[in-house]
Amino acid sequence: MPKSSEKIHIILTGGTIDSQWEGNTDTIGVSKHTSIPKFFKSLELYSKLQFTEICMKDSRQLTPKDVAKICKAVEDSSSKKIIITHGTYTMPDTARYLQANLKRKGQAIILTGSMTPLVGFEPSDASFNLGYALAKVQALPAGVYLAMNGQVFRSDEVAKNLSEGRFYSVFKDRQ
Repeated sequence: MPKSSEKIHIILTGGTIDSQWEGNTDTIGVSKHTSIPKFFKSLELYSKLQFTEICMKDSRQLTPKDVAKICKAVEDSSSKKIIITHGTYTMPDTARYLQANLKRKGQAIILTGSMTPLVGFEPSDASFNLGYALAKVQALPAGVYLAMNGQVFRSDEVAKNLSEGRFYSVFKDRQ
């Protein structure tokens, strides 16, 4: 458990985790604003949380400028524990960008997201992934990681299998 004064900074960028059903297009679309702070506030957490909304985009729509803003938010954060919610398509790319470009190296940073939205879809992996990331960011050493579906991956090892909708290590078999 973090020290009572230590906060966890959650940086929000959109993705499926922060999407909603759009009936007129018969698909999901990223919400205009995040629902994640409301989700965490509904829980009786001991952790102090800070939220920063960078953008609300499908990760395939993130620009180099958006990724640079994410990096700057991490650099500017006073927290040593950071969770970044992110769309799963380009999550490994952003993780590698952060690993390569962050000047500050003393933070544990976890990117997480989901395959189904947090709100309006049951079952959804979103609440599990958020809780898992919250637990793991408090235990992991400094570095950049992805936390998805009960597994943590280092930024230099992770890839996404699009046909299975799962992440895996490029260095070893993980089930």
